[in-house]
Amino acid sequence: MDLKPISNKLQYNKLVTHVIQSWDWGEFRKNLGLPLLRYSLSKNGKLVSAFQLTFHKIPITNQYVGYLPKGPFPDKDLADSLTKIGKENNCAFIKIEPDILIDNGQLKIDNSFHKSPKPLFTKYNFVIDLTKSEDELLKSFHQKTRYNIKIAQKHNVKVEVTTSDKAFENYLKLYFQTTKRQGYHGHNEEYHRKVWETLRDAGMARLLIAYYQPSTINHKLPLTTWMLLSFKDTLYYPYGGSSSENREVMANNLVCWEAIKLGKKLKLKKFDMWGALGPDANPSDPWYGFHKFKQGYGGELVEYLGTYDLIFNWPVYILFTFIDKLTLLKLFLLKLLGK
Repeated sequence: MDLKPISNKLQYNKLVTHVIQSWDWGEFRKNLGLPLLRYSLSKNGKLVSAFQLTFHKIPITNQYVGYLPKGPFPDKDLADSLTKIGKENNCAFIKIEPDILIDNGQLKIDNSFHKSPKPLFTKYNFVIDLTKSEDELLKSFHQKTRYNIKIAQKHNVKVEVTTSDKAFENYLKLYFQTTKRQGYHGHNEEYHRKVWETLRDAGMARLLIAYYQPSTINHKLPLTTWMLLSFKDTLYYPYGGSSSENREVMANNLVCWEAIKLGKKLKLKKFDMWGALGPDANPSDPWYGFHKFKQGYGGELVEYLGTYDLIFNWPVYILFTFIDKLTLLKLFLLKLLGK
């Protein structure tokens, strides 16, 4: 295999498979100030794969962590290529999370890759087949999900597809309300602004906002907002937020149904719901509510290969992993103590 930098956007996008590996997502990451490199792999003069990875400085060292999410299969060719890249860019290790389903992992994962103790993407996901008719899709939904969609429609909840600046401000407000209410760490405002501005300008991002007007007021309230991304034949739901008010009108359920219909209108083939728990999801898991909600839409629960690390400096890697675990423990204890 021949490893080379790639600068042709059209060639590059033809070779990658996920929105996070798209050229424009890479531009968004660069807009955040992250070092990013793009490469192609060719065999006998023919391009066969491409990928981009970011580099993140490890505090108190002169080394970096490379991160390659949703990339190609971790075979020997990728291992050799990343080893060259890692050494050229002073990496202690490179973390990869291939966009490869475990059912399709017939090839042997190269022994250079070690199973990572710290995944960043979930190993499981719900994917909805948008080639089905609307009637087929509705029949595949859980009965409770169909019922909740009807409740939202009965309450005259309206869903708007938009790319307006005003809608984005509503999105930010509801997103951070949700992270605070649910007690999980989300990306900061700069991250959301950059991903929105970059991908919207590329024609790859839209907002869905559900509005509801109670009889007691003379204006409509934004209750739920989702950011949707599109790349190739797939619609993605990476981020969203909702209000704690008027939850009885089931705006979330209608937004998801409208997202599915939007994907069909755009003639896309898949709706990627950006992560789920495993097949034996524990009801006590803090993410169980998100999992159960997505499960109601009848998508296929798929499993990816998972997260692997290609390690060049074992002492730095072990120390980095140890400190990371201590940080997670501290956050857990603070949450347990209500601080």
